[in-house]
Amino acid sequence: MDMTFDLAAYLKRVGLAATPPPDLDGARTLHRAHVMAIPFENLDIQLGVGIKLDAASLQQKLVQRRRGGYCFEQNALFAMALAAIGVAAEPREARVRTVSGALLPRTHMALVIAFEGRDWLADVGFGGDGLVEPLPLDGTPAEQEGRGYRAMAEGARRILQMRSGETWVDQYALLPDVVYPIDFEMANWFTSTWPRSPFVQTVTAQRVTAGARHILRNLTYTVTRGDVAETREISRAELVPLLRSIFDLDVPSESRFAALDGLSAALQETR
Repeated sequence: MDMTFDLAAYLKRVGLAATPPPDLDGARTLHRAHVMAIPFENLDIQLGVGIKLDAASLQQKLVQRRRGGYCFEQNALFAMALAAIGVAAEPREARVRTVSGALLPRTHMALVIAFEGRDWLADVGFGGDGLVEPLPLDGTPAEQEGRGYRAMAEGARRILQMRSGETWVDQYALLPDVVYPIDFEMANWFTSTWPRSPFVQTVTAQRVTAGARHILRNLTYTVTRGDVAETREISRAELVPLLRSIFDLDVPSESRFAALDGLSAALQETR
């Protein structure tokens, strides 16, 4: 357990009045509360600000400043929260899968927790299409906020799949290897700085709310309710107000983002 973790401040951030018990129901409660309260976003990358994974920086950003983050930030913070309530979480790396079938690097972080003789996938950092509650890693399907999920075996790997109509689509391959903090530092640096990284090339904010999933990529905004998705293009002037109102992110009105406004402009904002 990280003794520098402020559990009371975290629980207030995710809207919980009491500490969940260290059991499966408690992990579900904490997982759902985190996903509903803390948006997935990459705005600091777009603003030219480095992503830090130490406990103090994560709490200062995601808890105190009420910002969001991407997988390395979200799941690192969540692992500390789980430890604070007495639940051990094992960090794992994963390879995101795409319809093209291209082999991608290990640039996703997820967690594995164990209850009742079963391993469960915990992941609060996969964005608007991600899990809302822990998912059993034995292939048992689950419905969560309008999405169907299952985690199937593929050799030593476990493949998170999401149902699309009558088919199951791979989301990522969870790897069995032991992972150390330095592995995530490397993956975080690569993901946040490689010029061809989608997080460098695209502004994104994503949030799950009761009954809806909101996904913003650059100036394309999609809201999905059940099987119905509504997509519209927004103007650049609408961007910051949308980030504030829908994604509950405190973003200065003068913010400039590298993917939309040019890298040099974004970097100037942080000097």
